Amino acid sequence: MIPNQMMKAYPMTYQTSPENFSAPAASSTGIADKVFSTIASFFRNIGNSLIAASEASSRIHQIQALEAKSDEELAEMGLRRDQIVHHVFKDLYYC
Repeated sequence: MIPNQMMKAYPMTYQTSPENFSAPAASSTGIADKVFSTIASFFRNIGNSLIAASEASSRIHQIQALEAKSDEELAEMGLRRDQIVHHVFKDLYYC
């Protein structure tokens, strides 16, 4: 056979059925959502930890600054030395 005749006898075809281009199954997207949720939760927890550490550091600095004051300076502020920690953390507790 001549090559031209072979092409007519055996034409090239491409199979482009919808199965080749369909969306992934619902179960695999559920797994992807769980994985994404877990990763997002991990980074959210890191962010929350950094915020808590920053706030704690700020509060420690406030305590140290108040403890460095004399009793007279604290009295002018309406505080006693034993009330410093309560004063700094008062927004976190109901008293």
